[in-house]
Amino acid sequence: MTAPLVALTGSTGFIGRHLLTALTARGYRVRVLLRRPLELPPGISGAVVGDLARSQNMAAALSGADAVVHSAGLAHAMSGAPEDDYRTFNTEATRGLAQAAARARVRRFVFLSSIRAQVGPSAAGILTEADAPAPTDPYGRSKLAAEEALAGIDIDYVSLRPVLVYGPGQKGNMAALMRLAAAPYPLPLGGLAGRRSLVSVESLSDAVDAVLRAPGPLRRPLIVAEAEALRVPEMIASLRAGLSRRPGLVPMPQVLLDAALALTGRSELRERLGSSLVARTAGLEALGWTAPVETRSGLEALARAGG
Repeated sequence: MTAPLVALTGSTGFIGRHLLTALTARGYRVRVLLRRPLELPPGISGAVVGDLARSQNMAAALSGADAVVHSAGLAHAMSGAPEDDYRTFNTEATRGLAQAAARARVRRFVFLSSIRAQVGPSAAGILTEADAPAPTDPYGRSKLAAEEALAGIDIDYVSLRPVLVYGPGQKGNMAALMRLAAAPYPLPLGGLAGRRSLVSVESLSDAVDAVLRAPGPLRRPLIVAEAEALRVPEMIASLRAGLSRRPGLVPMPQVLLDAALALTGRSELRERLGSSLVARTAGLEALGWTAPVETRSGLEALARAGG
């Protein structure tokens, strides 16, 4: 039997690179859509050069494809683009690609959305897909609008909402946390009590495989997270364990930590470091999925491998 053909966007990005490797290793044939002609990554079944914003070459990209995995987009942590740019790259490009996939009779469209389509940088309770989405920034609103666009297209789709993703080549908040863990001195973060859910690129790739194989129709958003939500001190301790170091964490009264962050112009770190965002994967669990990576050991392995 011929292996399923997956059309993958975003294969040169942080998540897309890992998806390309993981899908190929699991036996899928992978065709990548590239914005410019580059040397083809190993293990793919072909490539098409095109521009998602202009929907060029979509017929060629999707011809014969069994599924689309759409991981390309404008990331909130990498750009100060205005809301209309997010709408162009995250919403309208997704809509156009899904419409083209429907015309090509692609069986399933897997959209890499974000937990930010559902919530802001923190949440008071434990998030599930049953909670009404309330994004707080242009990035999150553009991802939610893309999900809503998919719901209006005649194709079996699933919108994956991963929490903060970690893995080799990570950027943004996780890269900053890795730099903190690698610092040679003790850190005054031992008292931070907020818990945050994380997901490794390995677990996210496994979730993509699970929804590609799941019987349909799906047509809904699904949160992707690993089982245990950790405090920032626990994350740093795990990373430092991977570096064969002691945790080196000391508690500091919150008022002093807030003052120190304010003095260094990093007050925004207070919410990112100290607040909670805990998510549960009820929808994926109903499909029989559980994260294959335990977060503590995943962070240790990441640090051991050099981040």
